[in-house]
Amino acid sequence: MGLITAAVQAIGGTMKDQWVEYFYCESMPSDVLMVKGHKKTKGNNKGDDNVITDGSTIVVADGQCMIIVVQGRIMEICAEPGTYEYRFGDSPSILSSGFGKGLVGTAKEMWDRFKHGGDIPKDQRIYYFNTKEIMNNLFGTQNPIPFRVVDANIGLDIDISVRCNGSYSYQITDPVLFYTNICGNVTDSFTRQEFDTQMRAEFLNILQPAFAKISEQGIRYSALPGRTTELCKAINEDLKDEWLGTRGITIKKIAFNSITASKEDEQMIKDMQRAAVNRNPGMAAATMVTATAQAMQDAAKNTNGAVNAFMGFNAAQQAGGINASQLFQMQQPAAAPQAAPAADSWTCSCGTANTGKFCMSCGSGKPAPAQGWTCSCGTVNQGKFCMECGKTKPAGAPLYKCDKCGWTPADPTNPPKFCPECGDVFDENDAQ
Repeated sequence: MGLITAAVQAIGGTMKDQWVEYFYCESMPSDVLMVKGHKKTKGNNKGDDNVITDGSTIVVADGQCMIIVVQGRIMEICAEPGTYEYRFGDSPSILSSGFGKGLVGTAKEMWDRFKHGGDIPKDQRIYYFNTKEIMNNLFGTQNPIPFRVVDANIGLDIDISVRCNGSYSYQITDPVLFYTNICGNVTDSFTRQEFDTQMRAEFLNILQPAFAKISEQGIRYSALPGRTTELCKAINEDLKDEWLGTRGITIKKIAFNSITASKEDEQMIKDMQRAAVNRNPGMAAATMVTATAQAMQDAAKNTNGAVNAFMGFNAAQQAGGINASQLFQMQQPAAAPQAAPAADSWTCSCGTANTGKFCMSCGSGKPAPAQGWTCSCGTVNQGKFCMECGKTKPAGAPLYKCDKCGWTPADPTNPPKFCPECGDVFDENDAQ
């Protein structure tokens, strides 16, 4: 048995005059998920409805998937719109480009079983499935759903309860599983009302773990209406085994009308956010200034006497332990420490700071240090008197300075044997 594309010239009512039997399914409303195909014959309408004559015509419209069940087993699948001729002697044809390769193996297995059984088909049925998106499936939480609120900015991680309502849409993506495990052989049609209650209960039950996955990403519950794509993906992952793997159904879209938390939880989150803002000294100071200004206005309106009110306000302000000015000072950035000048640095007459023997800007040599003398107390002085103990500079003591480079020892009256800068010997030529 198999389906062969039929080249039909005539359409509409004349098509029935050209073929032995003619199977066609009118457009299915959104509440009908599967309907049994009934044949239309020319003249003789007494034939068995569950027998398909070889050479009959089967029409598949857009948004439909057709299966042929022989002796209770699925033998043909067609999800591509078109007009086909049924041939019993051919092997099954799988026209299901929109439903993946899994259905091909399923139908071939059915054909092998049928050939080995050797039964003459006495029961052949055609079923049409509605493969359009089934929309407007309403849901609403009777009991609050736990939702984890994570806010890394303020270190918040708490569980609250939310209520939500909205609608979702689904689609039959595997008609074989849907037929096998949900509807089976029906006399006329199978509607969504027959299992909507069960689906709604399972959908609400899966919202809790789906919300948990979303909250782990730091998404607030108030932002969920804008994250329906992520939520739909999370729900389909959790329903993969139950709905897709068993029933052949996939959630397509979710729309939330509202997602609200209790007033107590809302107020708690707001209070914690306000408190976290005051961790910043500047924001805490601004809050204190605003509160102080409001308190002063309230004190001025006190009917029992503004003076007493201001006295109480001042006492409360002094008992606070910290004021706004201190908080503002804490907010000011600390001044960067200035780099200490090098120990051997000197400033040239051109204004450039240098560390070597010559100015890096103008090339002038490093000026020789001023001559000095060491007092008996150990202080090096430049004047006639010691700046530490006031003793007079000793008379007659020669002061030494290198006549080659101008270096002056720390104790000009007691120079070393050699100049540490140029190596010249200190002699009478270096005495001043």
